This record gives sequence, C-alpha cells and structure tokens, in this order.
Amino acid sequence: MTAPTPLIAVAELAQLRLSDRPPVVLDVRWRLDEPDGLPAFRESHLPDAVYVSLDDELARHGDPGEGRHPLPDPGAFQASARRWGIDDGDTVVVYDDWQGFGSARAWWMLTDAGVDARVLDGGLAAWRSAGLPLSTGDPHTPEPGDVTLHPGHLRQLGIDEAAA
Repeated sequence: MTAPTPLIAVAELAQLRLSDRPPVVLDVRWRLDEPDGLPAFRESHLPDAVYVSLDDELARHGDPGEGRHPLPDPGAFQASARRWGIDDGDTVVVYDDWQGFGSARAWWMLTDAGVDARVLDGGLAAWRSAGLPLSTGDPHTPEPGDVTLHPGHLRQLGIDEAAA
C-alpha cells in the first residue's frame, strides 16, 4: 500500500468542502520579510480557513542556538491543533501564498503527528486562478477539536546519519 500524495488539487478540495465531513483548512502564510500573515489573511482567504501563525504555533521562541524556528513543545502543538478545530480522523488541508514554506512545515508536523494532512497544490494562487470563492475579514474561531497527536510517524534522520 502506498501513502497518499501530500498534495491535493484545487478541484478535489472544492469537492471535499461540499461533503458531509469537509476537511479542516489551515492558512499558513509566512514570509521572511512578512512573518505575520494575518493582514494578508484578512485581505483574502479560502472560506472557513483557520489562520495559523508559523512563528507562534508551528514554532516556539527558543534560544538563538536552536535555530530560527525550533519545534514547539508537543503539548503546545496539540493545543494549537485543537484550537484549529481538528478532531481525530479529520483530513486537514494547508495552504499559503509564498513558495510553500508555511504549508510544508504544517504538513510535515501534522503528518508526523499522525494527521491526514495535504498541501493545496499551487496554494492560494491556484484557488484564485480557478475562480473559486474567497472570503475577507478576521479569522473565524472553530469549535475546539479533540485531536490527539502522536509524533513520530515520519522517519527521522539524525545528524550522524546525515553526515554519513
């Protein structure tokens, strides 16, 4: 059995949004020159998308020796995922509007924690190009989810393995 592709096409997401159990959609906009994606989110986002702050929810503020975006504490990450409205068994679709950095990080962290996560192929630009509806304004706050995250689903490569 092969693992599902990490990408989801715009047309497939549009169809899934009409289903009895639509995916949780996360907007993970982040750029080095504009780390706060909330103003861009307010200008336009997928309907019912939940805004995720890469700096505050997909990373923690650590010692400079730990790098720019050290991973958050597992408990804090689970609390964020629940705040985003994710329940056990949900499919999650992540997107951004710049080179996929934010959405890739969210996909990797969620997939490693056992969540069925996908990245919107082409991001916000592809959704917009397809002429699909967009929303504006502040993020809505979904009902809290009950997801339990179990990190360790993806293979990890240690420093000695990378050196070899």
